Amino acid sequence: MIKEYKTIREIASPLMIVDGVEGVTYDELGELELPNGQVRRCKVLEVEGSKAVVQLFESAQGINLAQTKVRFLGHPQQLAVSEDMLGRVFNGMGLPIDGGPEILPDAYMDINGLPMNPAARAYPAEFIQTGVSTIDGLNTLVRGQKLPIFSGSGLPHAALAAQIARQARVLGDNETFAVVFAAIGITFEESEYFINDFRRTGAIDRTVVFSNLANDPAVERIATPRMALTAAEYLAFEKDMQVLVILTDITNYAEALREVSAAKKEVPGRRGFPGYLYTDLATLYERAGRQLGKPGSITLIPILTMPEDDKTHPIPDLTGYITEGQIILSRALYRQGIEPPVDVMPSLSRLKDKGIGEGKTREDHANTMNQLFAAYSTGKENKELMSILGEAALTPTDLLYAKFADEFERRYVNQGYDQNRTIEETLNLGWELLSILPKAELKRIKPEYIEKYWPKDKA
Repeated sequence: MIKEYKTIREIASPLMIVDGVEGVTYDELGELELPNGQVRRCKVLEVEGSKAVVQLFESAQGINLAQTKVRFLGHPQQLAVSEDMLGRVFNGMGLPIDGGPEILPDAYMDINGLPMNPAARAYPAEFIQTGVSTIDGLNTLVRGQKLPIFSGSGLPHAALAAQIARQARVLGDNETFAVVFAAIGITFEESEYFINDFRRTGAIDRTVVFSNLANDPAVERIATPRMALTAAEYLAFEKDMQVLVILTDITNYAEALREVSAAKKEVPGRRGFPGYLYTDLATLYERAGRQLGKPGSITLIPILTMPEDDKTHPIPDLTGYITEGQIILSRALYRQGIEPPVDVMPSLSRLKDKGIGEGKTREDHANTMNQLFAAYSTGKENKELMSILGEAALTPTDLLYAKFADEFERRYVNQGYDQNRTIEETLNLGWELLSILPKAELKRIKPEYIEKYWPKDKA
């Protein structure tokens, strides 16, 4: 039998202290019943003897300490899961907001998930095609990987996120691919942009959307990514799907964590964030991966805006330690009108070598990738020299490298948000650009690949 308490001692929104509780546990879900019959939800943050510190999910407005009843439900926060979630839009608490019916659940799952046993993890090794050349060709995404996108305020990470969600697919037969998209603390306008884009292109049919708006409670913001990852775990490990999870914006999540930590009067760490920010982010990111003996997988792309474009800010800094690389958006490229403005030089996918090559993408992929990086780096250096010393100080080959760098940005990096390139198209475009340079300069590519893939019209 569920006990009811009328022993609320103090409220300091979003926190509340309840006295005289029995058998209540950490993270347990609770309900408040107001004198007018309205029900609000809460969860237990701390238990000390017979005193429980409870966090409210909604506003504390209208709560009467003497007359409001509190009951604890005996389980942590759960998400009702079923395959019917595909094509639906939910709020940050997992409730439908698209006008459709309630989900008929196959199961209720704890949103905190279960840690994946490291010994049961399978190594990420299969290619995922996003249709974006700078990712597929140079910083390849691999099934089961965690690859964040580092952006800055005002940069078009939303458009890139929508493009990846719309275009991403796995190459192979009989593979069911799904996308779980969580918008965390974004504006109503941004939320509508994502939902309308998915509906316009038909991508909504294979997508589960969780939308938490900027005016929703901070506590809901903390729950939203956990809801999304719980849905992903169900689809991947119960229904054997290949699931791509996109979380935007992790910065809003971390700031909600800081807000709640300050309300609990915890000792702050760097920039006021709680000292456990690293551990907390790891509990999210480490839910991605593959399990031995299970065909499904969870691949994670968290997107975060770096305050003041600072890569050393605690959120991108700690994220970089936990994840396997990062895609960085460049303000300089954005100002040049390049879409998407991916800065390929500092971007990195630590697992790219595992997902490319013969049988996965194409035999020449690794060689051409290394050559494109080297040629672009040399070309950028030569452009800097040209601006200081003038064009006359450069050799004809140096000028070709400078031309290559311009063409690379104009044609390879800049592809717009509606163009979906196959990996074949991306690799062929790389060869087309490399043909600007003399064959003798292609020192990172095996001669047999040059013979086979060098554009015939440039021979």
